[in-house]
Amino acid sequence: MGVLNYLAQAYMTPEMIAALPEAERALYDNIPAWTTAAFAIAVFGGALGALLLLLRKKLAQLVFIISLLGVLAQMSYFFIASDISEVYGPGGMVMPIMIVGCAVFLIYYAKKAIKMGWIS
Repeated sequence: MGVLNYLAQAYMTPEMIAALPEAERALYDNIPAWTTAAFAIAVFGGALGALLLLLRKKLAQLVFIISLLGVLAQMSYFFIASDISEVYGPGGMVMPIMIVGCAVFLIYYAKKAIKMGWIS
C-alpha cells in the first residue's frame, strides 16, 4: 500500500494537483525533495524488508531500520515544518502514528525472528 501511495503521489499530474482543495494543493506544492526521498526510502525499504522477511533473511532487520529512518524523516517534516494538522485535522494524525507503530513493530518482529532462529 505504501509503494502504491508513493507512486500515486510522485506521478500526480498538474491537473490532478489543481483538482485538489486549495489547502491540500498548498501542501503538495511545498513538499521539499528530501521529504519525497524519505518517503521513497520508507516505503520501498518496508516492502524490501517484508520480502526479505518472507525469504527468511536476517538483512530484513537492517532494511526495516532504514525504512523507519525514512518514516521518521518524512513525518518530522509534516509534523514540524508543515501545517498538515490544520489541513486534515486531528484525524490526519491517526495514519502517521499507525505507520510509525508498524515500522517499529516490524523491527521488533525481525529481531525476535533472528533470536528464535526463524530467519538466518
